[in-house]
Amino acid sequence: MVIAVVAGMLALAVPATAAQPQHRSHAGTIGGVKFRVEVPSNWNGTLLLYSHGLYTQFGSPPVTMLANRLEDVPNWLLRNGFALAASEFEGYYGYTVEPALRDQIALLDWFGRNVGKPRRTIATGSSMGGGIAALLAERNPHRFDGVLGMCAEYDPQSTWNTGLDIAFVVKTLLAGDKDIDLVKARDPDASTEALQQAVVGAEQDATGRARIALAAALGNIPGWYDAHGPRPEDPIADQAEWIYWAYITGMGPKGGREDLERRAGGNPSFNIGVDYSRLLGKSHLRDEVRRAYRKAGADLDADLAKLAKAPRIAPDPQAVAYMYRNGVASGRLRVPMVTLHNARDGGAVSDQERWYADKLDRPDRIRQLYVDRGGHCAFSAAEELTALRTLLDKLDTGRWQATDPARLNSAAAAYGSTYQNVFDLLTISDKEMPPAFIDFTPPRSLRPSH
Repeated sequence: MVIAVVAGMLALAVPATAAQPQHRSHAGTIGGVKFRVEVPSNWNGTLLLYSHGLYTQFGSPPVTMLANRLEDVPNWLLRNGFALAASEFEGYYGYTVEPALRDQIALLDWFGRNVGKPRRTIATGSSMGGGIAALLAERNPHRFDGVLGMCAEYDPQSTWNTGLDIAFVVKTLLAGDKDIDLVKARDPDASTEALQQAVVGAEQDATGRARIALAAALGNIPGWYDAHGPRPEDPIADQAEWIYWAYITGMGPKGGREDLERRAGGNPSFNIGVDYSRLLGKSHLRDEVRRAYRKAGADLDADLAKLAKAPRIAPDPQAVAYMYRNGVASGRLRVPMVTLHNARDGGAVSDQERWYADKLDRPDRIRQLYVDRGGHCAFSAAEELTALRTLLDKLDTGRWQATDPARLNSAAAAYGSTYQNVFDLLTISDKEMPPAFIDFTPPRSLRPSH
């Protein structure tokens, strides 16, 4: 969701891989929605049903995605006997969770009629699609045997509230007296442009940078935007990138929020009753904010008081209900699940993984893997396949294998250099990088929906 601007760009870098294996390809439409199915001649009976992320007019893949990466992961899976299937979702662009839940089950039905009943079916997905994969398994437990969720968001109501919080700080502390609508915008283009200009202008002085740090901290937004680079020495500059692209351009009055309000029948986001001083106190980035304010000689308490006095935004109840029906996961999962997340993802923050794990009624059903990297969905094919192998081992043996970083990195390295490329949103390019699994505990979600 928050990565609306760039989700489709994940597919634009096409890695060099070995020749495509022998397989049957199926493509067509179901109810007017495109789908793609690939079945290898050596099918092992396992079907991977992939759900894609949120697409916008800024960029979308050239073909129907079958995995988080465009070619190298699907090619490996097909050569090793896995069938792959994916549907586009009705409407294609925007917050398409509601049609996705319908369209993916329709494709699963089609597969059973036209290819055969799988021995086991795994729901996979990345970004918004990772949350869709979890919802599919929660709501159709008899249809799925496992879930692989990558860079996923399971509580989109929380995400959109966080997006509102960030935009609220930008408007209140950085945009002066400009007339900006954060929800139900009268002029979405003008409001979005004003917020963008405020973020760019804030980077020019120390006080503005401190306020960027505050906005980021209220969403636990880490400062690591470049997936190919080391952790930056200036995290505020990278937080500004996340805020500009993901939370203002992607989720701002134009584009993401406009689409969401149309689908939900109103505005689902609110900050009525939110105490931003208390929220900052809960943020794991609070110390960084205080340092930035001290360095700037700025008054943090005065800014928090200004936020406290600013007019607040109430939600439309029917729109909130829409989000709970079409997005917020329940945790009632009946099958094993593996999650894969960049520890420093600022588009879909890792808090989401901790939130979902805490909601599960059976915590032993999940294993959560983290990669020490910035960016969003910035995994190599080897890391993605290692996460999948972790799930398959559980399904094969009934037991979880060890998931310590040393074991995972060794397993990922064994795929060889062809499968070590990582896509970066900043440069729109691939780069070979070593496996980077780490031990990591995400912070707690600051605006959980329940």
